[in-house]
Order: sequence, then structure tokens, then C-alpha cells
Amino acid sequence: MPDVDELSSAKSNYRVCAFDFGLKHIGVAVGQSLLRTAEPIAVIKAKDGRPSWDELGALIAQWQPDFLLVGLPLNMDGSESEMSTRARKFAKRLHGRYGLKVELCDERLSSFEAKSNRHERQGDRKQALTVDAEAAQLILESWFNREQHKA
Repeated sequence: MPDVDELSSAKSNYRVCAFDFGLKHIGVAVGQSLLRTAEPIAVIKAKDGRPSWDELGALIAQWQPDFLLVGLPLNMDGSESEMSTRARKFAKRLHGRYGLKVELCDERLSSFEAKSNRHERQGDRKQALTVDAEAAQLILESWFNREQHKA
């Protein structure tokens, strides 16, 4: 299976599905490398970090990503936490179920930024549920920015 660097150099336009892992909700965003854009697409309910695999599988079948990106929740000093361990486990399960390359990406403050953005727009409760999907969007956008600077 090619790694992400091989994929990006071999294919100028590829699709990425990004996940903001959480114990109750998992935000999902999708993006295109050519334009380096991302959009929030869904929030999947989870029970203690375990998503509805049927719902998640339907999204992957619909969007057909070339690889998957999972936000890695690190402490502010860069050290890992219990949530980091759980996000890594989620990433391994994604790879095992779908056979796609999965990369982890530092997601420090993505949920905080998404909540802050939502607060500025003073969204209602329904909109508040999309914070997790917006966090996934921010994770993917920051990953695209880092990849652009690697080139």
C-alpha cells in the first residue's frame, strides 16, 4: 500500500476523509488535494468511542477517499493522553475495516477553534452538533497546509 507521500506525488488530485475522534461523536470532513479544500459532511454518534460502523462505511462508500486522516488529540506539551491512545485504536480499526491508508494528524485546539467559530456565529443547538464535523474540517485543512509546505 502506498504511503501518503507516494500518493500525493503520484496523483495530483486525491480525496481525503478526516475524522475528529470523540467518545460520543465523531466528526467527519472530506477534502480534495488539488484545491486543498475541506468541508464538514457528518457527525457520527459513538458509544465510548465506538462508532456506528455501518454509518461510517456508508460515508466511505459514498465519498470513496484515497486515504483517511484521524486527528490525534495531544496535550499542549505534545505528550499523548488516554484520548490519543483511543484515537490511535480508532485509526487502526479504520485501516483494518476499509484497507485504506490511515494517517494521524496533530489536532490540538481544533475542537476549541470549531466551538469558538460556532460561538461567534451564535449557532443554535442543531448547529452546535456540527462542531465535531467542523473540527474534522479544520484538522484536514491544517494537514493540507502542512503537506503544501513539505513540497
